[in-house]
Amino acid sequence: MKTSFLSVWTLAIFLLAGSSAPADAKIFKKKNKKAQTEKVVKPASKDALKPYNQVITDQAKSTHGFISVHKVGNNYFLEIPDTMLGREILVVNRISKAPAARQKSRVGYPGDIIGSKVIRFEAGPDKNLFVRELSYRERSSEKEGMYQSVLNSNIQPIVANFKLESIRNDSLHRGYVFNIGTYLKKENPLFTFSKEDKEYIGLQAFNADASYVDTLKAFPQNLEISNVMTYSRKKAEGAGFLETGSTDTPLTYEVNSSLVLLPEKPMKSRLFDPRVGYFTVRYTDFDSNPQGIEYKQLITRWRLEPKDEAAYLRGELVEPKKPIVIYIDPATPKKWVPYLIQGVNDWQVAFEKAGFKNAIYAKEAPTDDASWSLEDARHSAIVYKPSDIPNASGPHINDPRTGEILETHINWYHNVMSLLRNWYMIQAGTIDEAARKMQLDDELMGQLIRFVSSHEVGHTLGLRHNFGSSHTVPVEKLRDKAWVEANGHTPSIMDYARFNYVAQPEDSISRKGIFPRIGMYDKWAIEWGYRWMPQFKAPEAEVPYSNQSIIAKLNEDVRYTFGTESDPNDPRNQSEDLGDDSMLASEYGIRNLKRIMPQIKAWSHEPNKSYAGAAEIYTQVVNQLARYMGHVAKNVAGIYSTPITVEQTHAVAREFVPADIQRRAVAFLNEQLFTTPEWLIDQELIAKARITPVNAICSLQSSVLSRLLSRNTFDKMSENEALNGSKAYTAAQLFADLRPVFWDNPMRSDIFRRNIQKTYVENLIGLLDKAQAEADKRANRRSRYSDAPAIARGELIALERLVKSAAGQTSGVARSHYQNLQALIEDALDNK
Repeated sequence: MKTSFLSVWTLAIFLLAGSSAPADAKIFKKKNKKAQTEKVVKPASKDALKPYNQVITDQAKSTHGFISVHKVGNNYFLEIPDTMLGREILVVNRISKAPAARQKSRVGYPGDIIGSKVIRFEAGPDKNLFVRELSYRERSSEKEGMYQSVLNSNIQPIVANFKLESIRNDSLHRGYVFNIGTYLKKENPLFTFSKEDKEYIGLQAFNADASYVDTLKAFPQNLEISNVMTYSRKKAEGAGFLETGSTDTPLTYEVNSSLVLLPEKPMKSRLFDPRVGYFTVRYTDFDSNPQGIEYKQLITRWRLEPKDEAAYLRGELVEPKKPIVIYIDPATPKKWVPYLIQGVNDWQVAFEKAGFKNAIYAKEAPTDDASWSLEDARHSAIVYKPSDIPNASGPHINDPRTGEILETHINWYHNVMSLLRNWYMIQAGTIDEAARKMQLDDELMGQLIRFVSSHEVGHTLGLRHNFGSSHTVPVEKLRDKAWVEANGHTPSIMDYARFNYVAQPEDSISRKGIFPRIGMYDKWAIEWGYRWMPQFKAPEAEVPYSNQSIIAKLNEDVRYTFGTESDPNDPRNQSEDLGDDSMLASEYGIRNLKRIMPQIKAWSHEPNKSYAGAAEIYTQVVNQLARYMGHVAKNVAGIYSTPITVEQTHAVAREFVPADIQRRAVAFLNEQLFTTPEWLIDQELIAKARITPVNAICSLQSSVLSRLLSRNTFDKMSENEALNGSKAYTAAQLFADLRPVFWDNPMRSDIFRRNIQKTYVENLIGLLDKAQAEADKRANRRSRYSDAPAIARGELIALERLVKSAAGQTSGVARSHYQNLQALIEDALDNK
């Protein structure tokens, strides 16, 4: 039983009164002193709070920010000021280091975000501190009625509960102290992998004995936690499931968790429009539609407000109150620093279109300021990572309430330079002599780094990939020296257009017409997203003005078009392509690849080294050819999708690729791929570099053919025929165009032809009802209406007679091949 405050006072009065009692009373008092004292110093309940200085001792190593961190021995304590209770905090978890031996997945690499959420701390009963996760997916601005209904149906969950160790209460502030170290050493919903990501990566049981807390650091606006976490992994489920390593070997990751304090005064948002490519935050609005709901998206952007508002509104260029400053990691090799800085500063011209000068710039991180840290959320940076990953990425942290970008850490992996070398040699080697070696000159590599950094900075400004940009340029303009050097080969650096592979040696085009640059679309996108418009008090009020400005731009020049990176059916929106005609652009590209092939040995030559470089360049040639084939194949059964509003009366939102373009695409594939590209077979390279062109060619042919003879292709063709009749390019016409190349002459049989014929048959068999039903069952999806099984069956019946006849006309391996195809078809059609 706890001693009450009143009981202590009663005892104190009794003891004071006893000081003047007779001797026997003193003896009585003395005898009972022990008993009375025992009641007073009885060990406190385990739930009782300890004095602050007994928890945060003078041995504590502390860092202070909006939340303070104290390390006492091996324990980590957080101290939450009472002013932070109820404040919204963004938690972002990223992989900072990953194992070399990991399972293949879409996540699991350094820099990958593995979860984010908004939380707030609030005092709970029984000396607890609760962490509540907040959601902004459903919103209502009304204060009565609908607003209360939304709140009542979406109570924010409590995701963590921390037992307080002490409460600091002094003249400076009141702070709530709890031990977070034990929480971090186990799986938890705040700072570890989500269940979904664990499944994708292939992680199983968390091994607490092989995990530990590395560091906790506090800053004015953020708290950084570095946690080393070890998991057992799933057993391999098939070939290639693991990249390297044994399934018995655990996987250890270092996860960085950032707790970023969100602005107390939210920024005014801007609503997304699908005709301008921005990253977004999404929510359901219960106010806009009086008879339903509306799904809305807010663009992500930095908060830029002019220092001199009056001058800005007069049309003058004005500096922002708080510019976007991106620091260069001190670990970056010095020779690349100027190019990275220039890649950031190149965006200044775009912000001038939005009315701001000096809105963005880069600078080297200070090396003489001990208080400066890359981990401080007040500092955005390009972070150099000495890694073998050939990549760069531009993520950013944004406020999910408004879309305001708070900070960015652009990941610059050292080995991205090998990627740049390969791209430039293969796509520009025939027109730039400096590209014809394995080690590019520093000036050239620096310029390549500059363009990639500009692209990644674009992402950190909120811009998405614009894969449709390059399609707005006529192919022949890419060979026009004056035009392409003045305008660039793509209107957007946010496209994956890389380099001008269409240009031919005789065009004499300089690097100004080869390199991507910040173009007219990028400037327009920044103007649209960042223009300060105080005359509109709410995001919805901007919409009519925004719509009209977009329509005006698109009417002015098609190069202001945005084409999403997430449309699998629109051939205008593709990665790595150029120009408005995939077949013509790819034809020019293949001409250059054929010029490169005889030069591989010379261009890859390095003294005292093996032919590994030659093998690598050969692989890059094949990969580039594969890109061209993919660009062309997407036209077959393609569908143009264009976001429009009702004011665009002459625009069309959805239409099928015209039949003549689809027919040209198939003819191109027949000529350039399905007829064996023998120019890829170089006997000297086979002997010296141990390349395997048979595998490369067969794999490429099979991949593209499987794309053509797929359920997705046939379903779109059936829809096109149903809607457009004789104007449609049909499955029957596709088979008619393919058969002469695949089945015309049984006597012409080699390994390439046999491989592609078998692929042809196997793809059709895979589309039959029984096979498709089993595939749907394995994928846990419903079978839907489709003509694909009927189309496949009809073609297989026709092929059955053809291969039977071919078997009778041939001998040896060719005869066995046709007999095998006949047996496969008969078994499939028998359907037992």
